[in-house]
Amino acid sequence: MIFRLKTSRKTQEIFKELENRTNYKPYTLVKHAIAWSLNENTSVENYESDSDGLDLNRQTITGDNEAYFKVLIEQVEGRHLPEDEFFPKYVKAHIDRGSELLLDMFNHAGSVDKYILQVLGVGDTV
Repeated sequence: MIFRLKTSRKTQEIFKELENRTNYKPYTLVKHAIAWSLNENTSVENYESDSDGLDLNRQTITGDNEAYFKVLIEQVEGRHLPEDEFFPKYVKAHIDRGSELLLDMFNHAGSVDKYILQVLGVGDTV
């Protein structure tokens, strides 16, 4: 079983920028990135990126909710994922794709407060 993955360099740069702007650490940003990627409801099967970025521990990414992450990713992919595909391949792809979506969301919102309101669907935030 694999316990670590490396994000793309672009994801590392995005997370660094967002951490500087928000004080959110990568262990928080990674969950938001996965959520935004899953929200696209399209497969990441053919998503390709380098592995020159952050070195992340599996526990940091999924915590006690790994089964939940796996079910959601399998639902988007439309099939059961063997363990060696789920982690690191699909988790990494969702992190890398989602990091770009996350940056767009923060840029569009303009502030952490507006981003949170946008996520919650409260009022006209942007």
